[in-house]
Amino acid sequence: MNTDLGSRTHDLMATVRSELAELVALKSVADARQFPVEGCTETAYWVRDKFLDQGFHDVRLEVTPDDSYAVVGSRACADPAAPTVLLYAHYDVQPPLDEAAWNTPPFELHDVDGRWYGRGAADCKGNILMHLLALRAIGDDVPINLKLVVEGSEEAGTGGLEAFVAANPELFRADAILVCDTGNAAVGRPAVTVSLRGMVNVVVSVAALDSEVHSGMFGGPVPDALAALIAILATLRDAKGNTVIADLDCSGTWAGDPYPTDQFRSDAGLLDGVELVGDGSVSDMLWARPAITVLGIDCPAVLGSTAALTPRTAARLNLRLPPGMDPVAARDALAAHLRAAAPWGVHVEVETEAIGAPFLAETSGPAYRAMAAAMNEAFGVPMTTLGQGGSIPLCNVFADIYPDAEIILMGVEEPLALIHAPNESVDPNEIESCALAEALFLRNYAHALS
Repeated sequence: MNTDLGSRTHDLMATVRSELAELVALKSVADARQFPVEGCTETAYWVRDKFLDQGFHDVRLEVTPDDSYAVVGSRACADPAAPTVLLYAHYDVQPPLDEAAWNTPPFELHDVDGRWYGRGAADCKGNILMHLLALRAIGDDVPINLKLVVEGSEEAGTGGLEAFVAANPELFRADAILVCDTGNAAVGRPAVTVSLRGMVNVVVSVAALDSEVHSGMFGGPVPDALAALIAILATLRDAKGNTVIADLDCSGTWAGDPYPTDQFRSDAGLLDGVELVGDGSVSDMLWARPAITVLGIDCPAVLGSTAALTPRTAARLNLRLPPGMDPVAARDALAAHLRAAAPWGVHVEVETEAIGAPFLAETSGPAYRAMAAAMNEAFGVPMTTLGQGGSIPLCNVFADIYPDAEIILMGVEEPLALIHAPNESVDPNEIESCALAEALFLRNYAHALS
């Protein structure tokens, strides 16, 4: 272990605690319908100022095509021929959802049983602090060139940074890109994510009647839209729970490190007696096969519902796709399946909301070898590779524009972090160890290329 670097990282953790508290308190939900835009603007300036203090002399705010701010900057070393590493994170966060479900206020950082709780503590403000801690620990001794981008609309999925990168390719060109928006297999078990699912979001609308009609007078021979929608949705999974969509291969297998079943059940919070679905392993179902989820349905609530047939309804569906699957073809297959499954001649429309390609990292290069060595040294155990069920469309943009760059997905998140859910938290040891691994990587990457 580089004891000097490790000691500096450890000694700086008190600063991390106070700064993460400041950052969590900024309500940077990138949806003006839910939170004022000033929360994101203030957070962007906070991030800018902190990286200005770390030698990013030209760090600034850039307006992206979705009107969000991206914090962009660079820091040159003494050798202009040295390699370049791009550091990525995002400062926007998910909305808190049901604040009553939080054990502590969502926009206040609280210490509970050794973890720090608050919205964004892990996803992704904890990763911003990881970058800052690594840079502070390593100081001026960085033998490579650095670039920075911290975006403000990743959770919104509106694609502002993706479009900005495509329009400004030289601004972000690098030999290695650290996409710090994922995490480890468990606390203390370092990992990089090598596989990301793609995604298709659609809204399927069903219409059967001009208006509500009395269920006693017309129920029986007259179909209602809600019953038709339920019948359509039921065709998307078989009796074992496998996703089954016509003309879509749903039989893939995962060749990487497995996700142990008992650990997955615990991580997912399954209730006693609830079975896992599908006939593949956990890793197969998560990372190698399409998976359909019903995100929402328009229907009368139980409280206040009346004895009437529903004339029209809709459901929002999310289809996750493994690497190698074309998202446009998958979208078309899903839309065709939904229309073909419609019973009783009801009218069906399928509207595409969002679409993103899956991602598979190339892991044979010097940056991956340098990161594996850094994580092994920082954590004291070997680095593993994981798939990730989520989607990060920016990775595909990076891969397309910079085909020679090595893209490494890492970060402070892990299953107990409960990202996107109430009671999100981060283990401070993950911030410290990940920051040390990043610092070791930044110090040693240039040597890995020689």
